[in-house]
Amino acid sequence: MRLYYRYLSMQFKSQLQYRTSFWLLTLGQFFIPFSVFAGLYFMFERFGQVQGWNFYEVALCFAVIHLSFSFSECFSRGFDAFSSLVGSGDFDRLLVRPRTTALQVLGSKFEFTRFGRLAQSCLVLALALAHLPIAWTAMKAATLLLMIASGIAVFTGIFMLAATLCFWTIEGLEVANIFTDGGREMAQYPLHIYQKWVVMFFTFVIPFGCVNYLPLLYLLDRAGGHDILYMLSPLAGFLFLLPCILVWQFGVRHYRSTGS
Repeated sequence: MRLYYRYLSMQFKSQLQYRTSFWLLTLGQFFIPFSVFAGLYFMFERFGQVQGWNFYEVALCFAVIHLSFSFSECFSRGFDAFSSLVGSGDFDRLLVRPRTTALQVLGSKFEFTRFGRLAQSCLVLALALAHLPIAWTAMKAATLLLMIASGIAVFTGIFMLAATLCFWTIEGLEVANIFTDGGREMAQYPLHIYQKWVVMFFTFVIPFGCVNYLPLLYLLDRAGGHDILYMLSPLAGFLFLLPCILVWQFGVRHYRSTGS
């Protein structure tokens, strides 16, 4: 972790060399997601609710998934931009260093301008929590934090899987965005509004439903007497990360230099 913090410090100082650009990009990242949230607001302004869910309940769902995505995009950007390391041959240098490749790739790139998107998500979270009559307990507070951490694990796992494909394709594949950007857009609403096969896939294959929908039922006292199961469902996000790490290690073992 000491090495990881060194990576963080170096990248942060590097990006602050151009302070005006850094703050303008951060400001842009703050306002861009408002267009998505505005669409959510106007939809509920027109229809009132969506299959029994009101605006602030969905706003909580929106905030959790966007918080998770913002953290992952900021601190896992190295995997998202991994194709450049493979294409340039720079990944070969990482292989000869006495540290795990996953840590080195994780520390190769950070996007601190994503703090703007993070701040916007925090505002939406505060707005939702201020208007929801949630009877807070220590367990519910821990569940909310676990939801965000689990979402980070899921998005990081998807970035890692997409990066692993680069060992064979060299260039990154846009199909991965279906599960990152598309997954974020889909998971910002309660899962049960979608068709059954979508719910099954995004619960048991890519566990976005375990990140926000199922524990959200527990927070809103809709769990129907299965509080413990719904409360612990975010742990599926960390379980999802384990096979992603194994796939990454498989890719590293079968990597052949690009010859650059």
